[in-house]
Amino acid sequence: MNRSDLLRGTFYGIIAASIWGGMYVVSDVVLTVIPPFTLLSMRILLGLLALGPICRRAGGSLPAPPVLRELLIVGFIGLGLSLGAQFLGTDLSTAVNGALVTSASPAFVVLFAALLLKEKLTPPRALALVLASAGLFVILDPTSANFGEETFLGDVFLAIAALTWGLYSVLVRRVAIRHRLPTLTITVVGLLGGLALSLPASIVELSAKPIGPLDAGALLGVAYLGIVSTALALLLWNRAFALAPATVASLFFFAQPVSGALLAAIFLGQTLTIRLGIGGALIGAGVLLSILASSTDANS
Repeated sequence: MNRSDLLRGTFYGIIAASIWGGMYVVSDVVLTVIPPFTLLSMRILLGLLALGPICRRAGGSLPAPPVLRELLIVGFIGLGLSLGAQFLGTDLSTAVNGALVTSASPAFVVLFAALLLKEKLTPPRALALVLASAGLFVILDPTSANFGEETFLGDVFLAIAALTWGLYSVLVRRVAIRHRLPTLTITVVGLLGGLALSLPASIVELSAKPIGPLDAGALLGVAYLGIVSTALALLLWNRAFALAPATVASLFFFAQPVSGALLAAIFLGQTLTIRLGIGGALIGAGVLLSILASSTDANS
């Protein structure tokens, strides 16, 4: 790893997480007329329509069957299990609970990075994770969460989403290193793996909860979620993990609440608070410390 790869990975990861930070505003509107797994299938199909032709023009081809199976499993975990569990959890729990529980994803990334990639959690990287996590808690305010019996099942799904997203992100890096595949190929095949779970689930789901009336706003929302939040952001996220150590790239996840709060202030008229400023500064300090520590490791 060189400094250029680290900086590019940082840029890609922060942009991806920032896009996802604003995704929830759109999802809340679209999910009122489209059930969760059906929306997930639509996102994946639009992502494939957007990235598939680009992959073909770039000369991309399917890898050998053993590698293809590995990529499909990776996509099944991240884009099927994780996103599906996140949708179910959000539907059965609350937005604050969802943000807090899924914030465990970076910790799971660190865990799986140690187990699967043998990455060491050095003291500076550990401090960076603590700083970024503290910033997240300042922004979200854990006291506003409600972890009661009525949200228990949803919170379990959210925990599953956090764990499987951490595993998915590390597996993407392992595949990129082991097989030296283009990120575009990893992303496209991964989407196919996710579709293997979401499509059957959506068929079952639609028998009980059909799609509601779709107006122009809902259709634009679906297009945004499929092309921007799925195709573009996922490609950037996968590229970030291909370029940067997983323990560093995990911290990019914390850009979500910052961008989400900023976009809510711009489009929903919510007030920017001192908590956002303090939390954003802590998150930024954590990311910067992790980058500096990794840059030092690369030069040593």
